[in-house]
Amino acid sequence: LLLRWRRRRGLWRKVAEAQQRQERSLVQMETAARRFREQHPSVNVVSILSLPLPELSKKLRDGSLPLDYVFYAYVGKALQIATETNCITEYLQESETQLRKAKLTGKQGLLYGVPVSIKDSIDCQGHDSTLGFIKNINKPAAEDSVVVQVLRRQGAIPFVKTNVPQSLISYDCKNLIFGQTCNPLLYTKTSGGSSGGEGALVGGGGSILGIGTDVGGSLRFPAAFCGICALKPTGKRLSKRGIMSGVTGQKAVAAAVGPIAKDVESLALCLRALLCEDMFSLDSTVPPLPFNEEVYSSTQPLRIGYYETDFFTMPSPAMRRAIRETKQLLEEAGHTLIPFELTNVDYVIFNFCVRGMFADGGTSFVKKFKGEMEKGSTGVFFWLAKSPHWLKAVLSWIAKPFVRCSLPACFDTFIGFVFFFSTVDEVWSLHHEIEEFCHQFIAQWKKLNLDVMLCPMLGPALGIGYPGKLSVAVSYTMLYNALDFPAGVVPVTMVTDEDEEELKGYKGYYRDWWDRTLAKAFRGSVGMPVAVQCVALPWQEELCLRFMKEVETL
Repeated sequence: LLLRWRRRRGLWRKVAEAQQRQERSLVQMETAARRFREQHPSVNVVSILSLPLPELSKKLRDGSLPLDYVFYAYVGKALQIATETNCITEYLQESETQLRKAKLTGKQGLLYGVPVSIKDSIDCQGHDSTLGFIKNINKPAAEDSVVVQVLRRQGAIPFVKTNVPQSLISYDCKNLIFGQTCNPLLYTKTSGGSSGGEGALVGGGGSILGIGTDVGGSLRFPAAFCGICALKPTGKRLSKRGIMSGVTGQKAVAAAVGPIAKDVESLALCLRALLCEDMFSLDSTVPPLPFNEEVYSSTQPLRIGYYETDFFTMPSPAMRRAIRETKQLLEEAGHTLIPFELTNVDYVIFNFCVRGMFADGGTSFVKKFKGEMEKGSTGVFFWLAKSPHWLKAVLSWIAKPFVRCSLPACFDTFIGFVFFFSTVDEVWSLHHEIEEFCHQFIAQWKKLNLDVMLCPMLGPALGIGYPGKLSVAVSYTMLYNALDFPAGVVPVTMVTDEDEEELKGYKGYYRDWWDRTLAKAFRGSVGMPVAVQCVALPWQEELCLRFMKEVETL
């Protein structure tokens, strides 16, 4: 007991150090912003913050807007949003040095002088990438991740790192070190996750461009919940070197790094900047595919597949209305909308995603929590992973009536791969099955001669704490990680009083505890944003963005 007490005391000391560094960061930001205001009292900060990224970057490059005006305007605004939502973990003070050098050299890239926020799990030299784990405190990265290196070479100025949930395997945003990040639009709602700090900061206007990651919706949830846009590219379109992962080594569910911003044009500008020779030379595993302007700027009518539900997670009234209204607007604009039938999504989620990510019986995931004081919402999973096989067998029999699967094979998969290990042969078979599913999905897509797909996006934002109880609700987003298709989100409407009233009749497809809990999580959201998902085939990010732009414009 004494040894355990001493160890916990040491862990709390490390947490206190990280929290003090976070507090110092906010003080440094406040000092820098105040000093700038005193030296330049006539600068119209509000007008700077109102500029969209393409216009802002143009003014920075042509010299009509000084770099320090923009930088300190965003430092001040970011401080305000961080105070309100707890989204920033660290201020990158060397950004002020980079700002001075940029002013002296005048070397310009596409993002010259643009302040950019960076997710905690993306390495920045000299700074921790904690993933919300105490063990990662005081372990600064030796060098910048490739994506941060390319941003710097394009003139961008990374200036803050943002909060994440412990382990990243959550679409909430809370950890023992930095605490809970709130939604800037309504503090009782989550900002989403795992790029939740980015969602809150960009959604609140404290950053004009952020970089995050996505392994099951980790960019799309924060964007949808906070009323902004994000793009999850094909897994290997942008480099993941120097980016920490929640589940290391698994290949079944494709992770991706991507941008998050207020509008689609900002996402496109970011992708233009990143898809350059620097990216391809720094990481030769990234295919040398520069941004395709012709595809992005095309005005040809599109053939668009759509569906209102995946028949696994029942959409909220606002989600269903968002799809119907967007479909109608697209048809009125001259596009062709074709119904697309989804089947067996429960099998995909449990058999491909859960089974694929935890095929080792959760061993590698559990190891990450060794020596940590908090297990978040994964306490039961830990207990199961450490239980003897005979107990797992008994528990699997008891659990059978409560697992939401319509197919017997789906249940067997869920039990087998949450409670037991997979053999190498089984993992190889799984990977082959995922490949076959992807080919079948593409064949169905091409049979309908589709260009893109319009899909629901979970929303509105759930109440704080609910994502940990509702891991099954990732079905709308995680499907496209399993398929490794580019997918973006665009806010299209807000929850109305009528939506809230209709929600009282929400039962779900299974009428189980999960469905009842999801109905509670949606409540109290009048005025909150609701988004749709825009999806394209692999490597067609430009077409995906073009479709997102069309939806945004309409």
